[in-house]
Amino acid sequence: MGGLTLENLVRAETASGKRSHKAVIMVYLSGGLAHQDSFDLKPDAPAEIRGEFSPIATSVPGMQVCELMPRLAEVMDRCSVIRSVVGQRDEHSSFQSLTGYTMDQTQRERRPNFGSCVSKALGPTDPVIPPFVDLFPRMQHKPYNSYGAGYLGAAFDQVRADGEDLASMKLRFIESPQFQKRQSLLSELDQLRRETDRVSTLSESYRKAFGVLTSSRLVDAMDVAKEDSGTRDRYGVGSSKHQGDGAPLWNEQLLVARRLVEAGVRVVTVAYGFWDTHGHNFTHMRKNLPTFDQGLAALVQDLHERGLSEDVTLCVWGEFGRTPKINKDAGRDHWAPVQAALLAGGGMRMGQVIGSTDKTGGYAETRPVHYRDILATLYHNLGLDPHSYVNDVNDRPVMLMSEEARPIRELL
Repeated sequence: MGGLTLENLVRAETASGKRSHKAVIMVYLSGGLAHQDSFDLKPDAPAEIRGEFSPIATSVPGMQVCELMPRLAEVMDRCSVIRSVVGQRDEHSSFQSLTGYTMDQTQRERRPNFGSCVSKALGPTDPVIPPFVDLFPRMQHKPYNSYGAGYLGAAFDQVRADGEDLASMKLRFIESPQFQKRQSLLSELDQLRRETDRVSTLSESYRKAFGVLTSSRLVDAMDVAKEDSGTRDRYGVGSSKHQGDGAPLWNEQLLVARRLVEAGVRVVTVAYGFWDTHGHNFTHMRKNLPTFDQGLAALVQDLHERGLSEDVTLCVWGEFGRTPKINKDAGRDHWAPVQAALLAGGGMRMGQVIGSTDKTGGYAETRPVHYRDILATLYHNLGLDPHSYVNDVNDRPVMLMSEEARPIRELL
């Protein structure tokens, strides 16, 4: 019965044609990156605010970034920076980035993950490939971890690539010789009955269905060993070891994300590094930012060179910024009033700085951008109206984003 159902699915897809494939890679910076030491430096501020790093020029005239990010500086003409992201609450969690709502509201109202909403609204691009793959590891600080489909139902949960979901993709409970025997039988039947169009069509659909059941495309996409050595070297490796109670700074995950969207995944989420620098902020940034710089610059360049920059949107952000004033431990504490975000691809207008902060980097001074507007922009780039409706598990229509959320006009 399962085989027949799958055959029908494949045949229906063939009849309806291939869907367009827009995709999003969301990189979540667990702990909150110091915007004053990365994308919004304040070289003219007092020493207790400006910190230890100097700005450098980029490929965009007038745009500067931290001196520890020379590779990103070279590709900023293919990126845009929003320096005035507002609206977030001071809470150490991924919920605002992934759902558009605070942790307590998400859990209380069972708000779904952005990727789950996309899964519900658009479905898969291919029967073999899930629409939403989550590369978040299991982090010690539980609110950093990725949230599921909520009121949309478990059918739209992400495929978690570090657990049983991946193991099941390897078809480890099914012996491939069984399918090979069935394919052999199918070939014999096809030889006897190939005169009729119906049997010919049925045979083709069955061949595709067998391909689905024996496919390892998704697992192959996650195997960076299959990538050429030059590309792997460009990304660098980082480390799979967790930093603090957050995520590892693992550049191979960025390469995996590109491979997954190229394979047909619509949304890939990556938890990347640990940025909660209450102490020794500058020591930590000297260690982390060069790896961050190499991996993200490689991803931006890779998307461009492979012809994916019109269809794949990259979004890099955390849960908040860091305090303007450096504390007694040479660190920066939580700062919810403003943060910076990096966007690239998606057919957007690149080479821009959107918004600005005051002379201390403490508050948005021009063009404040609500963080939900970033999510609305991601929906827009996927071809979805952020105010369209999907039905929840009880068939009740719910809006993707709240009414006030709007795609960022400067990027469109």
